[in-house]
Amino acid sequence: MTQDNWQTDILDGFEMKYVEQPDDRYGAVRCTVVRKTAENSKKAAVYIHGFSDYFFQADMARQFVSHGYSFYAVDLRRYGRSILTGQKPFVVRDLREYFPDIQAAIDAAKADGSTEIILMGHSTGGLTAALYMQERPDPAVKALILNSPFLAWNIRSAFKRSLMHVVAALGRMFPGIPVDSGGTIDYHRSLARSMGGEWDFDRRWKPDIMPNVDAGWVRAIENGQRRAVRGGIRVPVLLLHSDKSAWHGDGAKAFSKSDGVLDVKKIAAAGRRIGGNVDEVTIRDGLHDLVLSRPDVRRHVFSIVFSWLDSHSL
Repeated sequence: MTQDNWQTDILDGFEMKYVEQPDDRYGAVRCTVVRKTAENSKKAAVYIHGFSDYFFQADMARQFVSHGYSFYAVDLRRYGRSILTGQKPFVVRDLREYFPDIQAAIDAAKADGSTEIILMGHSTGGLTAALYMQERPDPAVKALILNSPFLAWNIRSAFKRSLMHVVAALGRMFPGIPVDSGGTIDYHRSLARSMGGEWDFDRRWKPDIMPNVDAGWVRAIENGQRRAVRGGIRVPVLLLHSDKSAWHGDGAKAFSKSDGVLDVKKIAAAGRRIGGNVDEVTIRDGLHDLVLSRPDVRRHVFSIVFSWLDSHSL
């Protein structure tokens, strides 16, 4: 196990290190790699978080370690632990900008002796991980696990879908135009302990209401989604999503057992197109972040994940 620049993380029993990245179009950037290692293991899982999020899912990491996988997560540039003073969070113009951050976590796992790596991504992290595996896959990555990946917009109205395409087009020349995310507090009520959920997390890094974005971000997501469904991922893919979506106004009970962020039917339709070896599993009563669902649901999720990995000898 290497010891270069690792320090105690905010999560008990975890370590972290900053990885300084070359300046991008907006200045200095870094990512943060978090790890919890398994003894005498050559296998590792690398996790990529979603939008307006960061890595805090310690229960998921411990599940992997208990099954013999070292666990690594990355807080992407301008997210969570990686935010620099005065930096505007979440800004991106092309999802490829995150590839070096993903690679930093993979490289950390390889430096610790891992030779077989499972890449995992949630929501926008799932979209970005899929693009990475299409365009710049590290040979050490043997499989991809997607947890409610953001492969399609959650827009039911044809007019609003058309409007989103217009915004994405404007994002080429006017990337800084602010765009209302339409975020609500409903999903976070199902998560935050202070609101009746089960989880504690830093609400500066994972705010209660989805923050607004800009036209450049919309363009980056739309372009990424278009590329993702062209296919081309060569490793086995496990596509996981809830069995239903909840919509604003459905009430707390619906949000406690549904995907309160994305349209699961669109996730499924797009997810089947990203590679030639995709296994899709629907999780009854799952939340948007399936590993934060109620205990019996997440036990089922982990059972599916580790059975699937075993079936692929990983």
